Parts: sequence; C-alpha cells; structure tokens
Amino acid sequence: MTYFHRHTERHRTERIGWLRAAVLGANDGIVSTASLVVGVAAASVSHGNILLTGVAGLVAGAMSMAAGEYVSVYSQADTENADLSRERAELEKDPAAEQRELMAIYVGRGLSPDLAHQVAEQLMLHDALGAHARDELGISETLSARPIQAALASAASFALGAVLPLAVTALAPERDLIPWVSATSLAFLALLGGVAAKAGGAGVLVGAWRVTFWGALALAITAGVGALFGAGG
Repeated sequence: MTYFHRHTERHRTERIGWLRAAVLGANDGIVSTASLVVGVAAASVSHGNILLTGVAGLVAGAMSMAAGEYVSVYSQADTENADLSRERAELEKDPAAEQRELMAIYVGRGLSPDLAHQVAEQLMLHDALGAHARDELGISETLSARPIQAALASAASFALGAVLPLAVTALAPERDLIPWVSATSLAFLALLGGVAAKAGGAGVLVGAWRVTFWGALALAITAGVGALFGAGG
C-alpha cells in the first residue's frame, strides 16, 4: 500500500479570525481614544480631566469591544452549530441523497460524474458530516467561529491601541496637546495598517493609507465638534 506524506504549509487564512479581531480592536483603540482626547482638548478642558476622560474611554471601550465581539461571533457559532445539526439529521435520514448532493457539488466544480461519484463516496465513508460541512456549508476548522478568542483579542488589542495616545497625552505639553496626539496617533495608525496588511499578504502602503485616512477624518470631525461646544460654553 502506498502512503502519501502530507506537505504541510502555513496559509494566511489560518490567521483570519484573530487577525481581524486584533486589527479592529487596535484601530478602534487608537482612533476612539485619540479622537476623545482631541475632542475634549478642543473644548478647552484641563489636562487632568482630558487624561481622566481618556482612561475612562480605554476601560469602557475595551469592555465594549470584548462584549460586542463575543456576542457577534457567538451568533455565528450558533448558526454554524444549527446548520451542522440539521445536516447530521439529514445524513441519518437519507445518506444516499446526501451523497448525490455532494456529488453534484463536485460536478459543478469541474469533476466528471464518475470521478465526482467516487470522491463523494470516499469522503462520505471517511467523514460524511465533515465533507458536507466543508463543501456544502462552507464551514471549516480554520474559519470556524471562536467567540472567546475573538473577545479576548479585541479587548487586549483595543487596550493596547488606546494606551498609545494616552501615553502621548500624559507626556505632551498641554499647550501643544492636540497636534502631538493627532500626529502621533496618525503615525500609529499608519504603522498598524502596514503591519496588518503585511500579515495578511496585502500591499503595505495601501493598508497604511486606508487606516490613516479614516483616522484623520475621525480626528478632524471630533476636534471640530469639541471646538464648537467649547466655544458655545
């Protein structure tokens, strides 16, 4: 009998779950905290109150990110489990029909009917539910929902991102707080966008520009609102 040695490769799709949550969390941490600091500073609030507001934003934002990500990803997991349960019941009720369904999928992907029949038959014997989960439902181990992992990654990355503008807020002179926080936060965002693009196999410059542009827009709008309310007060 001939055995084939499996060639193991690491693909970027293996990172998609935690990478998406981590990048989203860090981006939100930088943008929301920097925007909060700049907006409050534009309203002519004292340096101590600005820093306190930023810390409160960090804690609230991290908890909100964790809760939101957990609920969102858990909903995805519930949907996947419901589909798998239904598929398991259909396999028990009429395995022949499920094999024909699998065969039709492979024919649609370009296999000949005879080869598709052989492939479907072999996969059904090996792991019927796994074959249908992967090829009919699009559920795989790599892309399956992991609520706790996503929640922890989002909360930790948000806090890490928020610490950056907060550190600048604590160290920068009060008179130049807005330009210091704005400039360094945009630099942090550009770096984050480039690193995330690199990790995901995309263009570094495009990733950096995309994140920086939206961050600059958020800072500008928040600063404008803060200045408006500060002038009104």
